[in-house]
Amino acid sequence: MAAFTTLTSLFVLLSLLSIANSGSIGINYGRVANNLPTPEEVVQLLKSQGINRVKLYDTDSAVLTALSGSNISVTVALPNEQLSDAASKQSFTDSWVQSNIIRYYPKTNIESIAVGNEVFVDPNNTTKFLVPAMKNVYASLVKYGVASSIKVSSPVALSALQNSYPSSSGSFKTDLIEPVIKPMLSFLKQSGSFLAVNIYPFFAYVANTDTISLDYALFRDNKGVTDPNNGLVYKSLFEAQIDAVYAAMKALNFDDVKMEITETGWPSKGDENETGASADNAAAYNGNLVKRVLTGSGTPLKPDEPLNVYLFALFNENQKPGPVSERNYGLFYPSKEKVYDIMLTREGLEAGPNNGSKSQVVKIPVPSPSSSPTPAPVVGGGVEESKVGAGCWRRCGGE
Repeated sequence: MAAFTTLTSLFVLLSLLSIANSGSIGINYGRVANNLPTPEEVVQLLKSQGINRVKLYDTDSAVLTALSGSNISVTVALPNEQLSDAASKQSFTDSWVQSNIIRYYPKTNIESIAVGNEVFVDPNNTTKFLVPAMKNVYASLVKYGVASSIKVSSPVALSALQNSYPSSSGSFKTDLIEPVIKPMLSFLKQSGSFLAVNIYPFFAYVANTDTISLDYALFRDNKGVTDPNNGLVYKSLFEAQIDAVYAAMKALNFDDVKMEITETGWPSKGDENETGASADNAAAYNGNLVKRVLTGSGTPLKPDEPLNVYLFALFNENQKPGPVSERNYGLFYPSKEKVYDIMLTREGLEAGPNNGSKSQVVKIPVPSPSSSPTPAPVVGGGVEESKVGAGCWRRCGGE
């Protein structure tokens, strides 16, 4: 009996440790569409799927009001076009924080602010405004007494890397290091925040189908890729790309800054030249990623750091420009039907396999409010061409 009790206790302890080291899954709620459900319906959909973290691309009043009291943690955004004002005037960020954060917080559980999005590839050359804007937003949070509970960061595209293969050789582009990377990482460290990174293995795969196996890109069984510099073995391109960013930070002596993956996903449909864009592959990527995040630990380089990931995206967005894939990253159609069926919670994984092989459409019963839906506004957010080939500047491997 004593031996049985000891084994049971050990099993429980190991289970608790596994939960403690596991990460979290959130989702990006983009609204570049004219046919989306009302914000109230969206909140009900998120709850029905067990999603408790959502990332927005603005501070839309209707959305933030709908999220009030939902217990869903929210990341909001200050768009790129406001970076210049935010950088130059503390009065601007004071007013912005008061109107867009304090007005809703804490009933709406705002946990972080994304200052800009992929600013380094913004065609309007807003990079020079980024860090001053982040500092001013943070100072405004301090002024209103909420800086300890609301983080400030800025999503960075993987194309900010000069080199990403092998992962241990990861480095930032030299022209970005002194003007913005070092100051940003220093700010993140001092404020206790995290580096936000958008990672899309899909683009690296499309650009290098001759050297990257689909299994390696989709978290399926594969031989793995060994980093020749440190001997670490990678079973997925996603983890290899993350560790390339960690290595780039370490090279600048900022390896103690944490990281969150603020966008990642796989399209369910694409143009003829977008190899691999399909519902089955999207289900495999996102399904296997969710399983990896919720039941695993960190990456080979940072095994004790949980993976906190936001999937892109909640809906297919019919007004996004660009190739067909841009309008087909959603886990759901605007009708609230699933594009493919995957589990999104640990409880769901424990109830059944999440093998990423299903692509059927499943109707999700979500109560509709009595009021008629109104067209959703067109707002920013999503995948950009800057990510194409990112993370695969040289041979990427994967078998």
